[in-house]
Amino acid sequence: RDNCVTVCNMENFDPLGVHTGDSIVVAPSQTLSNDEYHMLRDAALRVVRHLGIIGECNIQYALHPTSREYCVIEVNPRLSRSSALASKATGYPLAFVAAKLAMGTTLPELRNKVTGGATTACFEPALDYCVVKIPRWDLGKFQNASRALGSAMASVGEVMAVGRTFEESFQKAIRMVDPAFPGFQVNPKAAGDPAGPGETEAARAARLREAIRVPTDRRIWSIAEAMYQAGWSVRDVHDASKIDVWFLERLARIATFARDADNWRAIVAEDGGALRRAKQLGFSDPQIASFCGAASPGSSPSDDDVRALRKRQGIEPRVKQIDTLAGEFAASTNYLYTTYHGDEDDDDGDSATAHHGGRKVARGGTLVLGSGAYRIGSSVEFDWCAVSAMRALRAAGVRGIMLNCNPETVSTDYDECDALYFDELSKERVLDVYEREGVDVGVVVSMGGQIPQNLAVPLERAGAYVLGTPPAMIDAAEDRSKFSALMDAAGVTQPRWAELESHDAAAAFADEVGYPVLVRPSYVLSGAAMAVCRDEASLRAHLDTAKDVSREHPVVVSKFVRGARELEVDAVARNGEVIAAAVHEHVEDAGVHSGDATLVLPPHTLSAYALRRARDATRDIAKALNISGPMNVQFLVGGRAADPARDELDGSFASMNDVRVIECNLRASRSVPFVSKATGVDFAEVATRVLADLPVDSEESLPPLYPAEDPSLARPRRFVAVKAPMFSFARIRGADPALGVEMSSTGEVACFGADAHEAFLKALLSTNTRLPTKGDKVLVSFAAPYAHRALAPAYQLHELGYELVATEKTAAYLESRGVPCSRVAFPSESSSSDDDDDVLVKDAAEVLRDGSVKLAVNLHAPESTRLADNYLIRRTAADYQIALITNVQLFEMLATALAKNQRGELLALKPASLFEHYQRESMADVWTDIDEFH
Repeated sequence: RDNCVTVCNMENFDPLGVHTGDSIVVAPSQTLSNDEYHMLRDAALRVVRHLGIIGECNIQYALHPTSREYCVIEVNPRLSRSSALASKATGYPLAFVAAKLAMGTTLPELRNKVTGGATTACFEPALDYCVVKIPRWDLGKFQNASRALGSAMASVGEVMAVGRTFEESFQKAIRMVDPAFPGFQVNPKAAGDPAGPGETEAARAARLREAIRVPTDRRIWSIAEAMYQAGWSVRDVHDASKIDVWFLERLARIATFARDADNWRAIVAEDGGALRRAKQLGFSDPQIASFCGAASPGSSPSDDDVRALRKRQGIEPRVKQIDTLAGEFAASTNYLYTTYHGDEDDDDGDSATAHHGGRKVARGGTLVLGSGAYRIGSSVEFDWCAVSAMRALRAAGVRGIMLNCNPETVSTDYDECDALYFDELSKERVLDVYEREGVDVGVVVSMGGQIPQNLAVPLERAGAYVLGTPPAMIDAAEDRSKFSALMDAAGVTQPRWAELESHDAAAAFADEVGYPVLVRPSYVLSGAAMAVCRDEASLRAHLDTAKDVSREHPVVVSKFVRGARELEVDAVARNGEVIAAAVHEHVEDAGVHSGDATLVLPPHTLSAYALRRARDATRDIAKALNISGPMNVQFLVGGRAADPARDELDGSFASMNDVRVIECNLRASRSVPFVSKATGVDFAEVATRVLADLPVDSEESLPPLYPAEDPSLARPRRFVAVKAPMFSFARIRGADPALGVEMSSTGEVACFGADAHEAFLKALLSTNTRLPTKGDKVLVSFAAPYAHRALAPAYQLHELGYELVATEKTAAYLESRGVPCSRVAFPSESSSSDDDDDVLVKDAAEVLRDGSVKLAVNLHAPESTRLADNYLIRRTAADYQIALITNVQLFEMLATALAKNQRGELLALKPASLFEHYQRESMADVWTDIDEFH
């Protein structure tokens, strides 16, 4: 019973000082000598036995690069973040084995399911391939955020690439992180393009040295520039970065091959040897086409040309197994990856495949594309949808093939599908899998978020069959200009818009409709590069950014409707007819990205008339786009008139019930898991059955688009569901915790309650927000445009017994209207004295730092002249983990919820233990015998 095995040894690419979650990680370790490896392995076994650990354990070491000196940094006697990576890298199911060990099973008694039982769990995995994990950061989404990496993790996701060499895996992983990254090469946009005009060689060397010395999310691009263009040697890069020479030598091989124009000219001349070397170094078909075009300007091949050339020369990826055995025994596993280092495919043991002419010919099925790396805007919700889709297909007897590259997902568990390809979500790789597996049902692109959705049109053009809504209609919805024109033709109201060819035309349009205007690129997720522009200067600046993000598709400028409510419809349609729908509204007015908004299902503030208008528009959109599958439509309700002079603050203006469409996504949205769990209907499963032309179970009982026609089908019934975002501002140094049209949340929670306020308060508490209690101080600071709405909730908090402290003008406004409060200065005015009593006045940041304030309300406006002060208030609240409210509608809802809770109306917020419940329960209410198990 004293058995212990090491499952996976992994090595950080970055030197000590960068959190392992923010470091590139390589498995198995590449730079350790055999002596060093066994030294650390033996130490691990001694630690585990000394601590008496049963189950899984993660040990992190610091090893001196030139001696045998090492330190144990930490021991995690549990499944860690690295456990998922280790499991997916080796095929060894760590969580499963740890759970069995905790229940008393021993390692020799457990059979290894990956190998079909050929070995036991007491068999240490062996790897005949190289795994590279690269983190995904979204620091560019946060204003003022520091890009330096350190001991506090800042990444929001990761990818895992598998190949036979480090070079092959590394280039794969870079593309997996973001499809806009072609591979390890010079990438000025990703590097932030820091070079100035006329930069001297000395200035460039100094810039690169600093960019390589300090670990950031952009360092790898500076290394590429140094190797490709600046003539740096491996030793130069090592001296600046302290990254191990072994890794740098492999990167130098990639750069050396790419810099040699003769290699690319040889490929254009159809030299099979040069093309094979390029593929073995990890270059993709689009990369090769780009380099060939640069080396031979007259050729200009496309990625399709490169693919055709490869096929003519028999240069195709081989499919290999992740079997934990390094091929030592025959294994039956469906866990696969592709490589150009091999002459034949491994036998995956899938009964649906057969051999034909030395190549395996598959017997069909459906290919489901996963979500790729978790990022802001695309997280576990899309993995949930992909898994639901796969389970629905397999339950119907359809063979399911999964393609994904994220080790954190359930979709990359090999037992969730019939064949799992851990590989790139690119047109090139999807076609490789499609052809190799003989997919005969089609490809599901609508469950994994924006990355697979963007492949719909290219895949169809290449001959793949895309299930569900025709790719031409997907393009019409994703392309802002086509969608807006289609909505005009269908008679669906929308804000005024224009596709503009020049900055001058955009400025003229903005002058015509009036600022603010919204800049909206096409084919993006989480509002990337979307911006509200309030003057011509910001409009011109954001047009350039939006065009960079969406280079092949148009950028649309539309009128930004101020003061509008926002609602969404998640639905499933078949042949243009909606068969299931759920409508939910945002607590925050339009201007906050839907992924950062607080969602309420069913809507609780909108009129029946407005909801009917939205349902009618959803019906018309589904018909116009001939939708078959999932859809998500976002609407604006109400809003102020374009002319501020016509605004009526009493809510009687003519546009009060106007419903205007913003956008329609012809894929599963990030809110699908929320509405599925709130309604009890798996929307992803229903959509998958529609996509694959399978019968839909109990279709007559699905939540309809028009529930008023049969109230018994309305869902949810007798409760309200609220989804609230979670933010990581405390971890992202310097980031401004202000919300806008580009998404910044990194997670979400959902809670149910008897009414919206109960569910809202439960959701807020579930995000680990520490709310104030009676007698606590609340800091309030709001801009003049929000004064009339912030007054009532501020007074509510005063009535509830909270002590209000406010910045000067806010305090004057509150006091003049009978709301008592004490004053604090803005941070830039700290230590100024009060003229009345000559006592030093604390500043807002100071009262946040000293812990006396438990809730900060900062309602800033774009017109504010206190931008720096407001930023310091928000940032200090985030740094000290103080509850922060930056939206006036959220402030109103919080104040009302706290009031109802104090009056004892929110019963679900008074939980009791089961023992306490039984003590209070009367015998008349007991429905089981006292000794009966229940």
